[in-house]
Amino acid sequence: MNQFNRRDFLKGSSALMTLASFGLLGMEFKNPDGPIRTALIGAGWYGKSDLFRLIQVADIDVVGLADPDKNMLEAAGKLVSERQKSGKVPPLYENYQDLLAKEKPELVLIGSPDHWHALQAIDSIKSGAHVYLQKPISVDVIEGEAILAAARKYNRVVQIGTQRKSTPHLIQAKKEIIDTGKLGKISHAEVCCYYHMRANGNPPVQDVPDFFNYELWTGPAPLRPYDGLPHTRWWRTFMEYGNGITGDMCVHMLDTVRWMLKLGWPSQVTGTGGIFVQKEGKSNIADTQTAIFEFPELNVVWQHRTWGNPVDPEYPWAFKIYGENGMLAGSTMQADFIPYGEGEEAKHYDVVYEKEEYPEDVTEDRIELNAAPATRLHMKDWLKAIDNKTLPIADVEQGHISTASCILANISMELGGRPLKYDPKTRTVIGDPEATAKLRRPYRAPYVHPEPDQV
Repeated sequence: MNQFNRRDFLKGSSALMTLASFGLLGMEFKNPDGPIRTALIGAGWYGKSDLFRLIQVADIDVVGLADPDKNMLEAAGKLVSERQKSGKVPPLYENYQDLLAKEKPELVLIGSPDHWHALQAIDSIKSGAHVYLQKPISVDVIEGEAILAAARKYNRVVQIGTQRKSTPHLIQAKKEIIDTGKLGKISHAEVCCYYHMRANGNPPVQDVPDFFNYELWTGPAPLRPYDGLPHTRWWRTFMEYGNGITGDMCVHMLDTVRWMLKLGWPSQVTGTGGIFVQKEGKSNIADTQTAIFEFPELNVVWQHRTWGNPVDPEYPWAFKIYGENGMLAGSTMQADFIPYGEGEEAKHYDVVYEKEEYPEDVTEDRIELNAAPATRLHMKDWLKAIDNKTLPIADVEQGHISTASCILANISMELGGRPLKYDPKTRTVIGDPEATAKLRRPYRAPYVHPEPDQV
């Protein structure tokens, strides 16, 4: 793949100084041989959102979309034709493997449900593409190890969609509060989510519609009786396809704390919880969970409830980092430094919007306006890493650590709350064969679980 040439341009923004300090302000990426051949696997809401952000910052040609839902795929093709410069409807594929084989994209974005991430990421890497992979990167720990092994073996740049690292107000808060040592010694952090986001119901079993390949959508996961289109929140409410609220939401905030404090693997993970309140529906993910991620002289404590009120209404999905001299709270919407005692002033950081620079944001269906600038910056960082042959800010290894830590919290909860110590060198839970066996989920035939030493 040819290195990308970059052409600088400047756009006004309320976050100019922050983005300039990050080294990515005003970059539009262009390939000297023409638009960069790009494909999207998983044409649902967030996959399209990621693709539209990339279209805004790079000269790309969308050469293929893949999704087992024909209606969703055709609608996505029409939207892409309206957004990309060529105005073309890209080729549409039911099976992503056909897309990779025929179109040979240079960039692949993966926005499919979690249970497909590992196979699709590895196949894309092996096809020669650099990959933008949504979080969590995997449903089990060994899947994540295999994706990491593939990225390194084939020398591909894999950026994970943990874009808090590219969120302008959090970048600024990190530089001004954490990096300058204003908190003093940091020895505790809390991460939480209190959103009522756990889909729960009892839809009847029904016939699969002609436009939806349910067998293909299910892939390596267990084949549940079909009870309606699984898109948006329904698939996330089952452990067959994902990692529950912890895998969906904790992974973001844990990853943010790890980035801010330069933390690696936790030495020990403990998780407790279950379905304590919302027992009336089919959902099998926990509605209440606590996890402790232990680092040297520092615990990161996770809490989620999909019922009741948030502890702090200003920070319902957030992190709070506690030091001896103050506390830093942060979310997708804001951040606050609260000093202890006198000598330092409190400081507030607001979310950055770019509605004037990108007016199409305002009319895009279901867009997360607060996240759009972060995703654009994340895309620029990914392309810069490809150009410079360096690791991106949300490199696959860091995404794997954050994802696997959340999976370990779920395994601990399943095993009654006993602490787990994962060794990434041996890929085992130390002294716990039962937990080690849960690092690999069974795959449904004929799909074969990827192994790190065989990618």
